[in-house]
Amino acid sequence: MNQIDLSDPYDNGYEPDDYMMPEEEWDRDLLLDPAWEKQQRKTFTAWCNSHLRKAGTQIENIEEDFRNGLKLMLLLEVISGERLPKPDRGKMRFHKIANVNKALDFITSKGVKLVSIGAEEIVDGNVKMTLGMIWTIILRFAIQDISVEETSAKEGLLLWCQRKTAPYRNVNVQNFHVSWKDGLGFCALIHRHKPELVDFHKLEVDDPLGNLNLAFDIAEKHLDIPKMLDAEDILNTPKPDERAIMTYVSCFYHAFAGAEQVLSHKHLLEWIRRTIPWLENRVPEKTMSEMQRKLEDFRDYRRKHKPPKVQEKCQLEISFNTLQTKLRISNRPAFMPSEGKMVSDIASAWQGLEQVEKGYEEWLLTEIRRLERLDHLAEKFRQKATNHQSWAAGKEEMLTRKDYESASLMEVRALLRKHEAFESDLSAHQDRVEQIAAIAQELNELDYHDVASVNQRCQSICDLWDQLGTLTQKRRESLERTEKLLETVEQLFLEYAKRSAPFNNWMEGAMEDLQDMFIVHTIEEVQTLIAAHEQFKATLPEADAERQAILGIQQEVLKISQNYGIRGDLTNPYSTITTEEIAIKWDKVKKLVPQRDSALQEELALQHANERLRRQFAAQANLIGPWIQARMEEIGRCSMAMGGTLEDQMTQLKQCEHVIVSYKPNIDRLEGDHQLIQESLIFDNKHTNYTMEHIRVGWELLLTTVARTINEIETQILTRDAKGISQEQMNEFRSSFNHFDRKKNGAMDSDDFRACLISMGYDLGEVEFARIMMLVDPNASGVVSFQSFIDFMTRETADTDTAEQVIASFRILAADKPYILADELRRELPPDQAEYCISRMPPYSGPGALPGALDYTAFSSALYGESDL
Repeated sequence: MNQIDLSDPYDNGYEPDDYMMPEEEWDRDLLLDPAWEKQQRKTFTAWCNSHLRKAGTQIENIEEDFRNGLKLMLLLEVISGERLPKPDRGKMRFHKIANVNKALDFITSKGVKLVSIGAEEIVDGNVKMTLGMIWTIILRFAIQDISVEETSAKEGLLLWCQRKTAPYRNVNVQNFHVSWKDGLGFCALIHRHKPELVDFHKLEVDDPLGNLNLAFDIAEKHLDIPKMLDAEDILNTPKPDERAIMTYVSCFYHAFAGAEQVLSHKHLLEWIRRTIPWLENRVPEKTMSEMQRKLEDFRDYRRKHKPPKVQEKCQLEISFNTLQTKLRISNRPAFMPSEGKMVSDIASAWQGLEQVEKGYEEWLLTEIRRLERLDHLAEKFRQKATNHQSWAAGKEEMLTRKDYESASLMEVRALLRKHEAFESDLSAHQDRVEQIAAIAQELNELDYHDVASVNQRCQSICDLWDQLGTLTQKRRESLERTEKLLETVEQLFLEYAKRSAPFNNWMEGAMEDLQDMFIVHTIEEVQTLIAAHEQFKATLPEADAERQAILGIQQEVLKISQNYGIRGDLTNPYSTITTEEIAIKWDKVKKLVPQRDSALQEELALQHANERLRRQFAAQANLIGPWIQARMEEIGRCSMAMGGTLEDQMTQLKQCEHVIVSYKPNIDRLEGDHQLIQESLIFDNKHTNYTMEHIRVGWELLLTTVARTINEIETQILTRDAKGISQEQMNEFRSSFNHFDRKKNGAMDSDDFRACLISMGYDLGEVEFARIMMLVDPNASGVVSFQSFIDFMTRETADTDTAEQVIASFRILAADKPYILADELRRELPPDQAEYCISRMPPYSGPGALPGALDYTAFSSALYGESDL
């Protein structure tokens, strides 16, 4: 079994509840829990009877015995000490309602807001409303007036419980329900105020039933607190009723309030008895300061210590009278403190305190006046000596200070001006020292009781005065010498700044130039850079001499500092350039010079190599470019020639093709040279106007042109043989085509073709020309090639059945049907040709015709003049 320990706090494991929330409107559904209703019935009944018994009555059933309002009014008179209006003695319902309303009006007059509680419900015996009304009365008359550390009512009661139970281990009051289930909270309250009634150390944590019964029995027997709950009521519910627990605990508060008043009486009496001997001590002091301390202590007593006790005495009297009044109203016996602790005892002790206090004050004032007369002259000496010593304090240390050794020139000059001001101040204090010596002499003559200390102090002041005069002269000499040295350093700093800045700029510019990336494309550009670099190297000896001169200035400054002990900041105020920075940059310049030499020589070699690549590429490109152009012209002449046969043209073209193919290795060699140029990042070549891209395009065009031309000649040979055209006709066709090919690109546009037809005697209307264009340009490209021109001219000159050919073509498009549909024409023909045919083909009326079927046979016959369509 675990024993209870009073030393350590204990956490019971429950979270703080909402006990600090303001009291809200009474919840009509709150009492639906039968366990809570049972606890409230029992607690509220016992609480009411604890007051009604003073009037010689009690209740048995809380909801029945208050129905007529008589005992309710009596209860309010007992707990308030006031008279209520005369009750109605009738037994009718309206009499009962009238009595209950009188009671409710009285409660309302006390500032209580009744919510949802009506007289009819009390008269009808509504248990919920009755319990709610009694709880409102308990709050107003038993809990509301509780005040603890600026908190009141429910919060004040909880804070009182927490303060009283704080020293007890295993007791952690956080609310008015689960914090009280183990019974230790009730036992702790009893033990705190009546330790003889319960041995708290023997209580067991795991025996809540025993703890609760013990507390309730002791409260009933020794504290006049009726038993308001059974221990089983608290243990058999997870969360005891808050209102029942709060009502029970409030009875403990009121029972112990008198004991706390007694404790306050005791503390006040002890303070009075301690204070009187201090006020009766009248031993005089020798000095004014000691008597002043006694006076200050007495004033502190008057200002700080006595006023709270006066307030405490008044509060005790008020509290005692209030307690007696409440006990008298409650028909309880008057509170009687023990012998020697009554209010009259406090009043008697207080009267004695004030008498002693008055005598002590008179004695203090008399003694102080006596010492004032004696100490006036000594005080004058002390004041003057103190003022002088205060002025002299630190002066010796100031005069021996070597702050000028670490000061700048401006600071040394400021120290000199400050020292001159001190010298003037020192002369002014000569009269004060003489006055102090005169007062000390007078005190010696008057035989002052502490004359030895006066003489010692006067001698100390005179000795210090002589020492200050000597130190003042030495400091002036040191400051003036340091000023001259720092002026020399100042000039050196200026000289350093004037010479280091341009030299630093020269080095930075040199480093930038030496590290600057150069982009050159010719040998001449590199040679210009090399010449400039050689000129720069010629200036280096002169620059080195300037560098050494600048460093020499700084060395002179260091020499002065070391020889004369100047320890100040030797940072040059006129320049941010240090000697270390100059040395680093100079070393870098010296390292960059040979690096620049090497880089320029490498670039010169590279440009020589690039020049060789340019010349090599240009030599080949200047041969290949004209050669390609000559072959193109040769192919053009061959294709346009009209003097020989097509076979002669074919032979010439084949020979030309063979020559072109054989020339391919020259192109490959040029590609290799171009690859080397690209890898060397060479972007221009003044030795040739040809680029590799020009050569590639020309070569591809040459290959394409010779192949196309050969193909055209082969087609012309096939056409000539198939159509039986003579060589003279072919030459004539070629002559006409070449004449009207104004752009000389091997094709005539529609206007050129129309002019050619007119020149050959064609009488062309728009319809006829459109028909011819559909034949020679079936893809509607807008141009007529030489092959299409030959086909047309062959067709026109040959006696062939062209209508049948067209019909056969349409039959193929129609999948052998005797008709064709518009969708098939649009799918198979170019858009212009398809719409042309659809607009001119007559409907097909033969067997098996579908809607929209077109007659392509009639259309073809009419197109070639074989029908009257």
